[in-house]
Amino acid sequence: MAKSWATFGVDLHLDRSGPGLRRSLTEALREAVRGGRLAPGTRLPSSRSLAADLGVARNTVAEVYADLIAEGWLAARQGSGTRVADRTPATPAHRPAPHPREPGRPAYDLVPGTPELASFPRAQWLRAARRALSAAPDQALGYGDPRGRVELRTALAGYLSRARGVHADPDRIVVCAGFLGGLGVLAELLRRRAGNAVAVESYGLPHHRQLLRRAGCDTPPLPFGDRGTLPPDDAAAAGAVLLTPSHQFPLGLPLLPERRTALIDWARRTGGLVLEDDYDGEFRYDRQPVGALQGLDPDRVVYLGTASKSLAPGLRLGWLVLPPALVEEVMDGMAGRTPGVLDQLTLAEFLGSGDYDRHVRSARLRYRRRRDALVAALAERAPGVRVTGIAAGLHAVLELPPGTEKQTVRAAAWHGLAVHGLSMFRHPDADVPPLDALVVGYGTPPDHAWAGALDALCRALP
Repeated sequence: MAKSWATFGVDLHLDRSGPGLRRSLTEALREAVRGGRLAPGTRLPSSRSLAADLGVARNTVAEVYADLIAEGWLAARQGSGTRVADRTPATPAHRPAPHPREPGRPAYDLVPGTPELASFPRAQWLRAARRALSAAPDQALGYGDPRGRVELRTALAGYLSRARGVHADPDRIVVCAGFLGGLGVLAELLRRRAGNAVAVESYGLPHHRQLLRRAGCDTPPLPFGDRGTLPPDDAAAAGAVLLTPSHQFPLGLPLLPERRTALIDWARRTGGLVLEDDYDGEFRYDRQPVGALQGLDPDRVVYLGTASKSLAPGLRLGWLVLPPALVEEVMDGMAGRTPGVLDQLTLAEFLGSGDYDRHVRSARLRYRRRRDALVAALAERAPGVRVTGIAAGLHAVLELPPGTEKQTVRAAAWHGLAVHGLSMFRHPDADVPPLDALVVGYGTPPDHAWAGALDALCRALP
């Protein structure tokens, strides 16, 4: 069946005003170009298409195009249609030449929290996306379940049970926009409860504390001993705790078995809730995997997971595994917050095909090589620096001589290196003696830059 020529038009909105059809159309197009609404290179609709859209004669549009081409506003070339002309304004002779801009970012990034983005499995992800979209039912493109697509929740339930020891049922999983998206929903839920304070680790990410406080929750620090975080006592006002038990961030210690048990006992006695951030539980090197805390009591622990470290934070894909009593309440808060359905279906296919496991194993080997190179370089060039927290994860803690953290961070900046001191992660109310250290993330630099990043780090150390 023949298609109408109008099917192939390009939409263009023009605000015509003033007397005369041709004159008003000319001025409307000229103003759209002059004001920047039509950028240089923008292809305009054909004269036939625009005339049909505006309800005017084709010759009128053709004459307007010809006028603006003659004035230099538009350009026409055989086979490429009519486009907005490139208009590079001349620099006035009296204007001084601009000074060179300072670099927008350092040469090397060792800030913790980001994986190597260059190793994202683009080809495998694209194949998974094609398979997922081809197999998706039409109704998958609708508004759907606020918990997220059942295909992804089912795939996550199988993976988390197998790989992390999580008691996961698809009906109790809610897909969210990354870790912060899930934490935001939980913070709103906790704000409505009595005892809405959320106790947090003495060392942790400041933006997690800020999110909780913006939601109306206090964030008292958990007690801290020489072997890591302690559970709150029964007199604490907190109704929930947020912590990273598999690999406490940033110090890198796993929560000791007896303290895991004590934390669950606290939750059962007080009716409190444990929010488990399993932020890099898949990356371990010199130890057996530490299972998720949620496996000890699925009715008292909310498990928060994400693809940000294993794949890429830009995907904005995270998940909550909830106690049964919280599912309905969390679902009520998920309106408009569920990630895009195509990314959900792609991750489900990626998990089900085994590509996710293969990618994680490959990344684990790559990060272990980087960690080993870091430890070896420090042993040779900075033997006085003690390295801790390296059995798992994507970062290491470099303990420095007392009083040298700030000057070391400044020295690193001079060497083109972005790195954080441990002090920026310390809770302002924590009853913990300050410790001078660097938190070095070894996931971010691409492979070809890792040697240069190590050299810059060693030159910056005291």
